[in-house]
Amino acid sequence: MTPTAVAALAILALTYIGVAAGRIPGLRLDRAGIAFLGGAAMIALGPLSLEEALRAIDFDTIALLLGMMIVVAHLKVSGAFRGLGGLAIEHAHAPLVLLVTVTALAGILSAFLVNDAICLVMTPIVMQVVRALGRNPLPYLVATATASNCGSVATITGNPQNMVIGAISKISYPTFTLVLAPVAVFGLVAVVAVVWLAYRTEFARDGDFQPHLKPGRMHVGQVVKASLVCAGLAVAFFAGAPPAEAALLGGAILLFTRQIKPYRIYREIDGPLLILFAGLFIVVAGAEKALLTPDRIAMAKSFGLEMPWRLSLFMAVLSNIVSNVPAVLILRPFIPTFPDPQRAWLVVAMASTLAGNLTLLGSVANLIVAERAKAEGTPISFWAYLKVGLPLTLVTLAAGTAWLTWR
Repeated sequence: MTPTAVAALAILALTYIGVAAGRIPGLRLDRAGIAFLGGAAMIALGPLSLEEALRAIDFDTIALLLGMMIVVAHLKVSGAFRGLGGLAIEHAHAPLVLLVTVTALAGILSAFLVNDAICLVMTPIVMQVVRALGRNPLPYLVATATASNCGSVATITGNPQNMVIGAISKISYPTFTLVLAPVAVFGLVAVVAVVWLAYRTEFARDGDFQPHLKPGRMHVGQVVKASLVCAGLAVAFFAGAPPAEAALLGGAILLFTRQIKPYRIYREIDGPLLILFAGLFIVVAGAEKALLTPDRIAMAKSFGLEMPWRLSLFMAVLSNIVSNVPAVLILRPFIPTFPDPQRAWLVVAMASTLAGNLTLLGSVANLIVAERAKAEGTPISFWAYLKVGLPLTLVTLAAGTAWLTWR
């Protein structure tokens, strides 16, 4: 192995270990900083030139993610999410109905908007309602996290890893949704069933059940404008418009306003996530250039990952070790060599997303719900989550893989 190949392998391994751990002991580096450092090392130590590194970044993915962040930020700041949540939840007059409402709302919103952002918005709304009712918040919070993951399976814009897959695979938005929407619907039904079984005592007592959400400030004009832009985006996506271009245009239209100050939108943009993506694109490209000889590609193919069941299991395990986006990028050089690359990418999208429900640490959406709940005095323990996450992941992964194998 050449010195350049050794350097590329070391950078790849150290970057992925750091991303999996979330930090480097003794240093104030988070996942984004670790990925950025790894990308810089790929340039400094020779596997990639600066020009090659810049070409390695998939700007379609970055642009799509940025555009959707701006759209979601406007929906949040304008009060649209709070208004929709209040309208839906106030019609839930029994614990099971509230569970179904929370699950459906988190799942459907996550199908078209980034699931992490939906969890940021939904968690305080759910907390306020269940506290006012004197209910146990855990089942509803766990349902919010798991439903956001399941719902986000349905579309390219549902979560960051789907955006990466959409940009790399060139699968059209309608095709992606047509194949994976049934998996998402099954997942939402499974969330209700598993949460109900895991927390039967909560749903066995009705008590005084009159949910009410305090109305917050709402920019009515902006709510209408943001809603129209979202509807326009949905039409554009399903009509075959390039998702990145449509999302950027939608975000730009929403920034043209007299009511909301720009900094309120900018502070909602997850800059570290964009840096993480850029860094990982460069790290993977450097490793691909320096390490992937035809012999090594052939050896990787001998693992039989073109089989949906084997690929699904591999992705589920890998996603829980290094997180879903890095796991997807690892497979980028190999899937085009499979007999049916489109099916393989859809399996990867399904498995990497649903595997996030396994543990509390399995996805960013889970961690957002846990952190927001903890800040409001309701910590979610690892085991309280696992008793829902483990059976839910096994059932949905099995169903999703069977569906994609059969199609």
